[in-house]
Amino acid sequence: MYSHGSESLIKQAREIQESELQKFYSRLVKLLQAKELSHETVDSLQRLHIILFATKFTRTLPVELQKRLLSLLSAPAEQIQVLSSAVLRETLPLSGQELNYNQENAAQLNSHAAALLLSRVRSNAFPLIYISILCFVKTSAYHVTLLSKKLVDWLRYASITQGGGASSGGFFTGPRLRQPMPVAELDGTVSGDFFTVLCVGQGFTEDQWMNVYSFSMLRHWLLTYHSVSTDDRSEVDGSVVSMVSATSSSSRLLPPKERLREKAFQYCQRLIEQSDRKTHRRIDAELQKACLVEAVGILDCVCVEDASLVYRTFPCIKALFGRLSSDLSFARVLLPIAQFYLNHGEMAAVDCESVWKVVFGRFPAELFNDAFLAHELLRFLRLNLESLQLRLPQYTRSFPNLLKFLAWNSPAVVDDFVDLLPSLVTTGTAVELLHTLLDLPCLSATLVLQHRSTCLPISDTGGRSLVSLDAFRNPSFRGLFLFLLRGEAGDTIDRLSTLHEQLAEAASWPRVVQCAQTVPVLLHIFFNTVVTIADQKLLAHLILVMLERSSLLLSLRTFIREVHRVFSCHLLRLCKLQPSLVMDQSHELVEFAGTTANVYNKEEMYTHVVWVLGEYLSVSCDSRCSVRLITSCFEALEAVLFEITSSTPPPGSPCPAPRVITTLMSALAKLASRSHDLIPRVSLFLSKLRSVTRCGSVTWCSDEEDLVAIVTRGEELWSLLKTPGVAQSVLTPSAHVTTPQWHKDTNVSMPLQMRALTSLTHSQ
Repeated sequence: MYSHGSESLIKQAREIQESELQKFYSRLVKLLQAKELSHETVDSLQRLHIILFATKFTRTLPVELQKRLLSLLSAPAEQIQVLSSAVLRETLPLSGQELNYNQENAAQLNSHAAALLLSRVRSNAFPLIYISILCFVKTSAYHVTLLSKKLVDWLRYASITQGGGASSGGFFTGPRLRQPMPVAELDGTVSGDFFTVLCVGQGFTEDQWMNVYSFSMLRHWLLTYHSVSTDDRSEVDGSVVSMVSATSSSSRLLPPKERLREKAFQYCQRLIEQSDRKTHRRIDAELQKACLVEAVGILDCVCVEDASLVYRTFPCIKALFGRLSSDLSFARVLLPIAQFYLNHGEMAAVDCESVWKVVFGRFPAELFNDAFLAHELLRFLRLNLESLQLRLPQYTRSFPNLLKFLAWNSPAVVDDFVDLLPSLVTTGTAVELLHTLLDLPCLSATLVLQHRSTCLPISDTGGRSLVSLDAFRNPSFRGLFLFLLRGEAGDTIDRLSTLHEQLAEAASWPRVVQCAQTVPVLLHIFFNTVVTIADQKLLAHLILVMLERSSLLLSLRTFIREVHRVFSCHLLRLCKLQPSLVMDQSHELVEFAGTTANVYNKEEMYTHVVWVLGEYLSVSCDSRCSVRLITSCFEALEAVLFEITSSTPPPGSPCPAPRVITTLMSALAKLASRSHDLIPRVSLFLSKLRSVTRCGSVTWCSDEEDLVAIVTRGEELWSLLKTPGVAQSVLTPSAHVTTPQWHKDTNVSMPLQMRALTSLTHSQ
C-alpha cells in the first residue's frame, strides 16, 4: 500500500488533462535546452516520471522531448542519467528512433542506457538494433549475463514451425492449409533439427527472427564480452525456455558464458552440416557461403576462449576444408578456415601444409584478379604478420605469388604491401625479391596477357594482333613468362633483355603504367629494411644487382628514371654505411664508371658511382686498396672525362650534365691526391680545360653559366693540387669521422673552405 501522500500524487498524475500535459511537455523542453540543468529541471523530470508511471497505458512523448531525454543518457550527472532512463522506460519508442543509435554514440552510453535498451530487448521491440548497440556499450556484468542467457534461448530454442506467412495459398485455400508447417532445409526437405538461419519457410515467427538476429551479432558479442567477469552460478534458474527444454540437460549446469559458447558451437556445427545440402537457387548458395564464413569465425572465437573445444572442433573444420579446398568459388570461406588452422593447428598437432598451399599458392595464382579476395587475403596477412613470420616459412617464399595482387591492381593494394614488404625481406629472399620488384611491370603485363589469352580471341578488340600475346603463346618464349608467373622463390632468369623486347608494347598499358609507379616506393622500403638485416656480403651482392639491373628495365622512361634515382640514393647510403663495399665491388663500379654511354642515359646513377669511387677508394677506408687499383680507376674516369669534353654528344643525346663533369673532375683530383704520380695528369687536363674554354663556346656544354661553374671548379681543384699535402687532407675522408667532410660534391659550387684554400694558393 502507498502512503496517503503518495496516493494523492498518483491520483493527480492520473487525472492530469491532455492540454495541461502538453503545456508541461513544452515547458520541460525549454528547461532542457539550458546549458546547465537547474533544480527545477530535476523536479520536472521527477514529476514526468510519476505521471508516466501512474498512467495505465504507455504514452508516447513528443519527438523533441524524446530526443532531449536520449541525449541526457550520457549526461555527466548520474542523477540525470537515472531520471532520463527511468522516464524513457515508461514510454514507447518513436517510429524510426532506433536509427538514431549508431556505433559512435553507442560507445558513449553507460549502464543506465544499457538497462533502457535491455528493457526493450525483453519486449522484443527493435531487437536487432538494440542487441547490436549492446555490443558497443560498456555495460555491467549483470546485463552481459542476462543477454547471454537470452542469446542461448534465441539461438537454440527457436520454434521449428513456419510463421503466419504460410497461410497465404490462394483464393480457395481452406483452413486446414493454414495449419503451421515445419520449416525446411535449403534442399526442400523437412528440417529435423533445431532452427537456424539456413532454415526456410513461407514466413518466420518472432523467435525465429531473433535467432537470425542473434547469429548475426554473436561473434562480435563473444569478442567484446569474453573477458567480462560475470556471475558463474549455473543457469538452472535462468531462462524459461531453457528450463522447460528437454535436451542438453548437462549444458544447463554450465555458467552463462560457457553455456553460450556451447550453444554457439552446436549452432555452427549444424550450419556446417546444412551447408552441404544442394540448393535450388544461386542466392541460397551464396547464403550458405556467407553463413560458413561467419560460422567458422565463431568457432574460432569460442576455441580461443576455451581451448578444450579445439579437439571437438577440428574434425569438423578439417572435413570442411577437404570438401571445399578443390573449389575456389569457396575462397572466401577457406580464409577463415586458414585462420582457424593458424590459431589452433599447432595445439591440435595437425598437418597444415595443404591449407597454406591453397592460400599462398592457388589463391594468388588463379584469383589474382579477384579484388574482394585480394583485400581479404592481404588483410589476413597483415593481421597475422607476426605469427606468419615465426611459424610459416612458406609465407616469405611465396612473395612471387603474392606480388601478383599488386601487379594486377596496384592502386587498391599498394598500402597493404607497404605494410607487408618488410616481412618478406630476409637474407635468403633479398636478392630475388629485389629482382622481382624491378620486374613488377613485366609481371603486370604478363598477367594481362594470361587473362587475355584465356578470355579473349588471339587478336585484340581492334583486330590488330598483339606481338606480346603472340610471344606469350610461343613455346620458345614460354619459359620467360613462366618465370614471371612462378609461385615460389628460388628460380633465376638470364634473358631479361629478350623479355623486355617482347613486352615493349605493354609499356603504354594503363595497368602496367600504374604498377610501375608503385615500384620506387617499394624499393625505398626494401632498401630501408635490408640494411637492418644484411651482412656485408649481401650488401655487396645488392650493389652488383643495382649496377646490372640499371640497364635491364622495362622501357618506361619515367619508371627507369625513378628507379635510377632510388638506386643512386641507396648506393650512396650503403657505401657511407660500409665504405669497404666500394672495395668489394671495385671492379664492377670502375667498369660502370668507365662506360661513356652511362653518362648520357644513366646520369643520376653514374654521378653517384663516380662520387663513391672518388670518396671511398682509399687506404683510409679499406687497407686492401692499392696504388694499382687507384691508378686503374683514375685512368677509366680520365678516359670518360676526356671523351665527353672533346667531342659532341651522340645524336639524340643532350650535352652531359655539368654535375657529371664536375663530379668526374673532383673524383680524379681525389684519386690523384692519394697517388701523387697522377697529379701532373689531372693538372694538365684542368689547365687545358681552362685554355679551351677561353677560346669561346664548346660543343659539350650549351649553357654559359654551366660552363663558368665547370671552369671555376677546375681552377679550384688545380690550385688545391699545387700543394699535395693539403689536397690529400682535404680530399681524402677519414675512416673514423662521421661528421660532414669539407669536400662533398653535392652541388656545383665548391664549399667555402675550398675557396679559402684556393685564394691562399693564388696569393703565394
